Amino acid sequence: MVTLEQLLQEKFGYSSFRKGQREIIEDILRGYDVLAMLPTGGGKSLCYQLPAYVLQGSVLIISPLVSLMEDQVQQLRQRGEKRVIAFNSFLETEVKIKALERLHEFRFIYVSPEMLQSERLLRALMNIRISLFVVDEAHCISQWGYDFRPDFLKLGEIRKRLGTPTCLALTATAPPEVMDDIVHILQLQPLRRHIHSVDRPNIAIKVEKTDFIHEKVSRLLDYVKVLEGPGLIYFSSRQWAETMAQKLQEEGIERVAYYHGGMDSEQRMLVQQQFLRDQLEIVCCTNAFGMGVNKENIRFVIHFHMPGQIEAYLQEIGRAGRDGKKSIAILLYTNGDESMVQSLMETELPDDVQVKQLCESLLYGVTPDRLEQQMNACSLTDVQKRILTYFFEAEGIISSKRLLTERDVACLYQTLMKYIETRRQWKRKKLREMMSWVLHRSCRREAIVQAFQQSLERKPDLCCDRCGFPLESYLRMEKEDKDLHFHGWKAELKRIFF
Repeated sequence: MVTLEQLLQEKFGYSSFRKGQREIIEDILRGYDVLAMLPTGGGKSLCYQLPAYVLQGSVLIISPLVSLMEDQVQQLRQRGEKRVIAFNSFLETEVKIKALERLHEFRFIYVSPEMLQSERLLRALMNIRISLFVVDEAHCISQWGYDFRPDFLKLGEIRKRLGTPTCLALTATAPPEVMDDIVHILQLQPLRRHIHSVDRPNIAIKVEKTDFIHEKVSRLLDYVKVLEGPGLIYFSSRQWAETMAQKLQEEGIERVAYYHGGMDSEQRMLVQQQFLRDQLEIVCCTNAFGMGVNKENIRFVIHFHMPGQIEAYLQEIGRAGRDGKKSIAILLYTNGDESMVQSLMETELPDDVQVKQLCESLLYGVTPDRLEQQMNACSLTDVQKRILTYFFEAEGIISSKRLLTERDVACLYQTLMKYIETRRQWKRKKLREMMSWVLHRSCRREAIVQAFQQSLERKPDLCCDRCGFPLESYLRMEKEDKDLHFHGWKAELKRIFF
């Protein structure tokens, strides 16, 4: 009988498991449902890919992003796995139809939660043996998860329709309340939890305060010119990402591009692939970039604007150093940044006028199609649509299909406004937590793990700016110039950073 270690070597080329992987795989093979929280870069995908070579049937992987799916599919094919397919917008209709006819032939089936709403696809899945039901980025299930998707809420019922196969829920950033939601919605039982530290000890953490925005821009340029790449720079807006990418290019920094949700899918995919293949050195991006991007050698992540919550920050800095080598995360803070973040957060929620208009438009009946039409008519953003869709589904308004009276509409409006206010207060609370961390006076690493109700197992030598670490460890050094220009390099370093 082939051992797990032999299978690991044969199929994936690894001689040993990373921390937590073997225990998760063993529980899956024993038939337990598993909730696993592994740090970003902790090798989550192996936890379902290896069991696929032991279990009989297909592994169904529900993934929130097309780019994430395509990346995983490409990696499997590069390893020689031909029995893999991803159902998403990139799959041509004719190919999709043929794939559905021979669905049982695939070992790995990737699909978005939105695509799972297709009754045709669901029926095809019901006709084959699903040995493992995987929910990747499972924090998207919870309305309190930082990247909530309403279609994830239906996964518990979909799993039932597929015969309740063994389930693996994977995440890197889920505080206790989000984990409780994951267990409840997916109906995980009998359950094994594998909750590992969120800490990434190979990533040094630094927060730097500047008094004015022009100083922040200057510091960003300084860092990008001397830090060892590749790197990601996060901005709160599309305009900032585009402007700073252009600014870096004007400063003579080559192989720079921007990435945000306003670009079409082909452009986004191109930038991502160029970055993965080292054709780009730096990507100036919004939070639309990064989830599931498996690039091992990212050496730095800079936040030009801070995220609105600690979970998002941890997810984003976790894209650095997946190869285990030393990397650095730098957050640049200017007084008043929190006001801008709060303003952006407020726009994620519909205002009173939009809510009233939407409720009144539903007076003559609510169906999924009508709700979608009316939300478009109210000029709601995708984030606002997700929040409102969740509300209407949670309240049972869509499924009831009954006509609403004027009194119903008035009550609906009041209930919805209370719900939005609850979310607003929750967002403000998360921002206060983030600000508290930015202004924290002792070890930043300890503060991060405490936010997830964990304790720090071991403090690395290169920890954070509060504990102190030499920045020289993260600077680019041209090999041919390293010895000849050592003293000049030290003088330049002193000029820039001290």
